[in-house]
Amino acid sequence: MSRSSTDPVIERLARYKCTDAPATPALGPELLSFFKHSVEKRQAKFGKIANYWTALVPQTLAAHCSLESFSRGSLTVLVDSASHLYELKQLLLAGLQQQLLLAAKSAGLQKISLKRGHWCDADQRVEFGSGPRRNEPLTDTSIAPKAYVRNRRRRDVE
Repeated sequence: MSRSSTDPVIERLARYKCTDAPATPALGPELLSFFKHSVEKRQAKFGKIANYWTALVPQTLAAHCSLESFSRGSLTVLVDSASHLYELKQLLLAGLQQQLLLAAKSAGLQKISLKRGHWCDADQRVEFGSGPRRNEPLTDTSIAPKAYVRNRRRRDVE
């Protein structure tokens, strides 16, 4: 028995089995609202602080620093070597910290904390599989991810 393609039983089954996909709202407006409420506000504050930092910190010292994060009024700065960390700390104690706090008061800056560590530039990408073996020490920490450098620093302190 052969049925034609316009058989009413098949059409009824096709209507029953094939359901329409639920309508999903557009993602664009949601992303825009998230960006305006979360990212743009935080970036505006961090951008102001970064501008004051570049204006007040000497260029020779700023090249060895990276503004890591800004949270709850506290700016965290990574410095790549102990000597530069000491030099920046002395500069901050000599009055630079007060200048930065006064200049960036509108952005909510209340405290500056310094940490020794490294950061990766776009030129120094870490390639997986090319690093040291498990028990082999990492000699060039300039290409290490932040988490490795922080964990290594914690182990050295303890």
